[in-house]
Amino acid sequence: MTAAADYRVYVEPLAAHLGGGFVAYAPELNGCLADGNSPSEALAAVYDAIDCWIEGANETGRVIPAPKYVTMKLSA
Repeated sequence: MTAAADYRVYVEPLAAHLGGGFVAYAPELNGCLADGNSPSEALAAVYDAIDCWIEGANETGRVIPAPKYVTMKLSA
């Protein structure tokens, strides 16, 4: 099973005329994005959005793309 943290995510500032704050998005999951007042808030929100995107895809039979980039997971 694919986890939200397996997908590449970008966090970028939003222009003031777009409301300010930050937007985070997962480009491999079409339309999967979230925003927040800080980068960490936007990042937390997009991971929740990724979980919801995957859940919705499972419920509707949509194909869930495999993450294109594998990141190394560090153990504690």
